[in-house]
Amino acid sequence: MPGGFRNQPKVLRGAFVEYGIGVPPLIVLFQFNPLELSRHRSQVFSVPASAQARGQEVTLREFHQGFADLTQLRDAQQVSVQPESLSFDIRLDATDRLDDGDRLTEQFGIAPQLATLEFMMQPKSETLFGEALAALDPEGFSFTCMEKPPMVLFIWGRKRVLPVNIDTMSITETEFSADLQPLRATVTVDLTVIEGRNAAYTYSKVLKELMVGRHLDRLGETKGGRAVTAALHRANLPLPRIPNINILDFDFPTINVPEI
Repeated sequence: MPGGFRNQPKVLRGAFVEYGIGVPPLIVLFQFNPLELSRHRSQVFSVPASAQARGQEVTLREFHQGFADLTQLRDAQQVSVQPESLSFDIRLDATDRLDDGDRLTEQFGIAPQLATLEFMMQPKSETLFGEALAALDPEGFSFTCMEKPPMVLFIWGRKRVLPVNIDTMSITETEFSADLQPLRATVTVDLTVIEGRNAAYTYSKVLKELMVGRHLDRLGETKGGRAVTAALHRANLPLPRIPNINILDFDFPTINVPEI
């Protein structure tokens, strides 16, 4: 049977897509999905200034010991929630396209993909395209901010469309053609998710919150989950129930991204 198994699922590929209208538009579809994706979020807890005794510093541990009611402690202590960060490796390899006789790859290898990734961390005003646009429009009008790096969407399947800042990008080129064009490379990126009321983050956040409800539903169906629920009820701490919400009932914001 040509094309492999009939029931083989279509594998979506991750991508970086510039948000907004830019010249040139920046889009990188991952040739291979990362094998690992690390996500990190931290919280910093501290003692409120009002609780510090005069001339004597109160540690966070000492502050906690003054509370028997956890709800009161939750409201009293200060906390700073840091944005979520992501890190992963992007692998680029020209082998398949060279075997297929792709002329662009034969001439440039993976240099076009690497250049596009690099431009996602540079203000467009510093590029030749940016200088040409500035010359055409002395008023400085543009569809995207020229003085700062472009805003980027990290697309990871249909349920995660995240606006991100690319904090760091490390490119390791490991194989070259006869004229020293890169043929293989690993690009390590560190991202910070831009959280707020923007359409992309709201879309992904709502889907994640609905997953909490689905988890609670599944938890109540298991033997261990029923034991936990019984223990919480005995302690007068009933497990909260999430109403059965149909995801199709939500009016999600429209996000115009290319089909991948």
